[in-house]
Amino acid sequence: MVAMIWMKDIHKTYRLGEVETPVLKGVDLTIEEGEYVAIMGASGSGKSTLMNIVGCLDRPTSGHYVLEGQNLAGFNKDALAYIRSQRIGFVFQQFNLLARSTALENVMLPMIYAGAPKAQRRRRAEETLIRVGLGDRMSNRPSQLSGGQQQRVAIARALINRPALLLADEPTGALDSQTSQTVMDLLSDLNQQGITIVIVTHEPDIAAQTHRTIQVTDGLIVQDSAIPTDRAKHTTSPCI
Repeated sequence: MVAMIWMKDIHKTYRLGEVETPVLKGVDLTIEEGEYVAIMGASGSGKSTLMNIVGCLDRPTSGHYVLEGQNLAGFNKDALAYIRSQRIGFVFQQFNLLARSTALENVMLPMIYAGAPKAQRRRRAEETLIRVGLGDRMSNRPSQLSGGQQQRVAIARALINRPALLLADEPTGALDSQTSQTVMDLLSDLNQQGITIVIVTHEPDIAAQTHRTIQVTDGLIVQDSAIPTDRAKHTTSPCI
């Protein structure tokens, strides 16, 4: 089986003038298709930078990243943007919904950018909103929705292009505990339907609801609940 995500010796260093700040310092990571993973770490640990590289929002300074069997090293910005739009869905702590647009219009946005026909994008947006339990809220604007409902709209928007990989950066960070659980239940259901999900969180109770927890400290993976140390040393690598 080809891994969904395979990273080897990933480094990321930011440069400001003559000052270099290393953030990732040699990350090795494999995530198989269908996994449900939490990445944890303190502020400044490198977890968000790692998520940005996984999501093709940023490039590593060095190292190898293979996504669904494709080595992304030689991909230009346009090619990476295409991968993001077609294969990866993003959910953020702040819902990033357009205030003057309805739930349906917000969910259709990625397909509008992709140039999909109007009838197709409307039909798929309706189906996706029903999928996340908002079939009766399609015409509501964000101000008419609760925080949990807004996050479900954001999740529907992330799903509209039927991605293989869903990345969620602190998806419950702006929600109360009861609403957070509703969102986590939805993510669990989506994972059971076959979507690979990776969550960045600082909340242990949220991470505990996933199937695997990866701890990032000072730019390195220091703990992985799914990979014993001896097995991690012998992980099979794809062709690069």
